[in-house]
Amino acid sequence: MSSDVNQTPEQLARDRIDERLRTSGWHVQDKDSLDFNAGLGIAVREYQTDIGPADYVLFADRHAVGVVEAKPNNWGVRLTSVEEQSEGYANAKLKWVNNAERLPFLYESTGQVTRFTNARDPRPRSREVFTFHRPESLKSWAQAPKSLRSSIAALPDLNPDGLRDCQSKAITNLEKSLEADKPRALVQMATGSGKTFTAITQVYRLLKHAGARRILFLVDTKNLGEQAEQEFMTFIPNDDNRKFTELYNVQRLTSPAIANDSQVVISTIQRMYATLKGEKLNDGAEDDNPAEQRWRRKEPLPVAYNAKLPPEYFDVVVIDECHRSIYNLWRQVIEYFDAYLIGLTATPDNRTYGFFQKNVVSEYTHEKAVADKVNVGNEIYLIETEITQGGQTLKAEQLVEKRERETRARRWETQDDEQAYAATQLDRSVVNPDQIRTVIRTFHDKWPEIFPGRKELPKTLIFAKTDSHADDIIQTVRQEFGEGNDFCRKITNGAKNPKSSLSAFRNDYYPRIAVTVDMIATGTDVKPLECLIFMRDVKSKNYFEQMKGRGTRVLKPDDLKKVSPSAQAKTHYVIVDAVGVTKSLKTASQPLDTKPSIPFKDLAMGLMMGDRSEETVSSLAARLSRLDNKLGTEDQEKITNEAGTSLTAIVRDLFDAIDPDKVEADAKAAGHPEPDDAAMQAAREERIKHTANVFTGPLINLMDTIRRDNEQTIDHDNLDTLLRAEWAGDVAENAKQIAQEFEAYLNENRDEIEALSIYFNTPARRAEVTYAMVKDVLKKLTDDRPRLAPLTVWRAYAHLDDYKGSNPASDLTALLALIRRVTGLDDTLTRHSERVRRNFQNWVLNRHSGAGEKFTEEQMDWLRMIRDHLTTSFTIERDDLDMSPFDGKGGMGQMYALFGDGMDEVMTEMNEALSA
Repeated sequence: MSSDVNQTPEQLARDRIDERLRTSGWHVQDKDSLDFNAGLGIAVREYQTDIGPADYVLFADRHAVGVVEAKPNNWGVRLTSVEEQSEGYANAKLKWVNNAERLPFLYESTGQVTRFTNARDPRPRSREVFTFHRPESLKSWAQAPKSLRSSIAALPDLNPDGLRDCQSKAITNLEKSLEADKPRALVQMATGSGKTFTAITQVYRLLKHAGARRILFLVDTKNLGEQAEQEFMTFIPNDDNRKFTELYNVQRLTSPAIANDSQVVISTIQRMYATLKGEKLNDGAEDDNPAEQRWRRKEPLPVAYNAKLPPEYFDVVVIDECHRSIYNLWRQVIEYFDAYLIGLTATPDNRTYGFFQKNVVSEYTHEKAVADKVNVGNEIYLIETEITQGGQTLKAEQLVEKRERETRARRWETQDDEQAYAATQLDRSVVNPDQIRTVIRTFHDKWPEIFPGRKELPKTLIFAKTDSHADDIIQTVRQEFGEGNDFCRKITNGAKNPKSSLSAFRNDYYPRIAVTVDMIATGTDVKPLECLIFMRDVKSKNYFEQMKGRGTRVLKPDDLKKVSPSAQAKTHYVIVDAVGVTKSLKTASQPLDTKPSIPFKDLAMGLMMGDRSEETVSSLAARLSRLDNKLGTEDQEKITNEAGTSLTAIVRDLFDAIDPDKVEADAKAAGHPEPDDAAMQAAREERIKHTANVFTGPLINLMDTIRRDNEQTIDHDNLDTLLRAEWAGDVAENAKQIAQEFEAYLNENRDEIEALSIYFNTPARRAEVTYAMVKDVLKKLTDDRPRLAPLTVWRAYAHLDDYKGSNPASDLTALLALIRRVTGLDDTLTRHSERVRRNFQNWVLNRHSGAGEKFTEEQMDWLRMIRDHLTTSFTIERDDLDMSPFDGKGGMGQMYALFGDGMDEVMTEMNEALSA
């Protein structure tokens, strides 16, 4: 609109928010014109509270249910920092309303980016949503006994009857992931192992026990949809004799219409995309999966809001064969919905892992906390990853996401050429979400090792490179730790109420983690700080010393316990170096879409070279308009000097070139009083031709260079790899210390634990050490000294003994080999399985070398089974013969038939000989 020129950024944002609210079914009213008769949902501007006017208060069926905090477009990067402001209004007393409880639904929005927090969740955490939820949705949520996430947290234990172990494990770990409010989860199960059955079991539990309203089961071919429908129809849960379809309504979409009473909707991703776009689906479009189709859209059109299918329509989206469907045009369908995303696949690739944030729930494990004995003073913990050290390469023709720094507006384009990016470009011109996630996830997994015995994470400060980087870190921390907004806050000069956030960080339990760029880098005391994480390098020695000084402050133990209850005293602080700051000198596979979004440079070059299409001009004008709104004076002057006119004028001329009224006026001036299509086209092309004259190669290159500086490339495809996570220092010295601790522990318990007593005091009886005895040693060791995990100790001895062999198969076999190493039975580290095989060979040779009877080949087959059993179970007894693999070969009866009365003697001999 022409009036936009005179509007402030705040006014423009309000206009966009008003439009989005209206589109989502809200009647937007001024407080002085309030009329509840207008409809179910009323959004009241500048509604008065006892702490001042809220930008918007949302009323559903005359009840106040939420607030909206409006911010201008350039606040997109900082929306998380105004969450406290939204919370303030939600907790405030509303004028004319007796709101005894806080308003449950909180939004922060620029009109371009909208974040939402449901305060009724067990750990309220903001998330980005496509747009505002509808009033009927908020009314329903407000009237429900508890939120979906609260219900998920209270899911009953899984009954494993009728489930395979892999299915039970996947469901159990998936529910842990959902309870932790992780938005995406990947179920990787081999073909034929029952992925769909697993998914249906989970769907059933969410509908029955968690109160899920509607779940989308997304496939990419009609055939897969029909198969899924059949599996739903035949599924009988293990706690009910009725079929799934007798309990819940299942609809497979064959048209755009979705029945309101459907609780499970099965749809191809193609049909769902067409439904959202309001387009007709071509015949045969569902027959083949999109990845195999040669023809694709030239440019993926953005998914628009659909009032009949709002983003909150589904609570969960299950994506079958997700390695094929989550990319290119179809990714937009999935990310439109404000729902948990659960992927099913047998063959994930790097893009799949990246999309699901490496949350592979079928392999999801809670690693045991590893405690560490620490010295007083400054300790350094290193986290090194492949991309942090060496950068990566964006492949040519790779579809990459582009994100504007300030507004967070996103688009996709094809990478023109192969382009390497250095580690120094990370989180500036290039953002690799998995690099951030790998560092944060490693810290999440390792902090119990860094701070042994602590029940809560010590107060931690993360140094980020920029506001944009800080925002990415905050969202990743909240996801990886499974915590809400309060757990991690941004404290920067650009944040809202930084002083109050700093005071809370200093004096209150929350936040546990603060992320800063420069505000707490120098001159600010936060005495309870015990951990500094550097995710930015620092070249100035003085500045680095000042930053480290944030952790050096001491305070009384009682004061520390006020914010960190499990702490005994502040004896040291830890620097977690994730970028090599303590060492630096101080003074995917290619996507299948071959013609995705057209890059800026191609648009401009096309226009210059003769492309006169209205779509090209419109798209180029829109991109340059966004650029015009962001550029500073210096960059504006560069463009003006090269073009001979301002960027604002160029944008205006581009829009004027396709303005229907101006085009019609030119056509009439050219002698067409009633211009037909041909006359209009000729006039339009003439206007575009005239406007295109300003574009030259140097100008386009300049614009592209400046644009890239204001836009970040988001590398989703290149996944990062953890290279090292350990205390800084000499590796040999660390190995020696671990070995000494392990030896000391065994000696301390040599008279307390039966297996140790045998190995230390009567080693000749070691053949009597059973599997259960070794398991007892392992349990006590991991309970007492989790830092001394057998495989960790194995690596230490492997370094000290210069061991070049393979690692042991399990903790138990590693532990037995280590016990032998400590007690002197083995001079160097020796794998248990290798020793058993060697001893077996020697035992057989000795038996065959005399004049006595030799073993037959049938007897040898049986003895080899016993040998393999001893590599994992340590001893062989009569009871073992009734278990696998012996029972499949005839069990005890068969062994007696082969060895007669000498059966027990053979087992005793093997126990002694193979344990030597």
